[in-house]
Amino acid sequence: MRINGFDIDGVIHLGNGSCGIHPGPKDVIITGRSYEEEAETFAFLHKNKIYNAVFFNQVDYDNKSRSSSGCHKGETILKLKKMGIVIDYFFEDDEIQKNEIEKAVKENSLSTKVIHVSNPFVQKENARHLEDLND
Repeated sequence: MRINGFDIDGVIHLGNGSCGIHPGPKDVIITGRSYEEEAETFAFLHKNKIYNAVFFNQVDYDNKSRSSSGCHKGETILKLKKMGIVIDYFFEDDEIQKNEIEKAVKENSLSTKVIHVSNPFVQKENARHLEDLND
């Protein structure tokens, strides 16, 4: 199966509850958000009628970094490939994470292409979105 992958912050979630790019129905979301951010993430996605599979970063919120989030995304793309799911394109707004994903893709000879979504309006460092729980 060939699908696309999407980051959340800066691609799908534009801040202040605004929704950006919507993934297709079979696409996956691979986020740098920690598993601890699951509640607000699903609240936002479901409010915007997005029900795709979501792969969360398995590190605690306080321990994640932009680099480790990019590594998580690259590793997840590789795991999906081993399951027969090929990510053709991955949409990412963070240059640091984009570089980590591209490094993992290249080292493992994957065909995934990372599309840089230029979004200077969304904070790149850790930021909870608890406001999404209020809707």
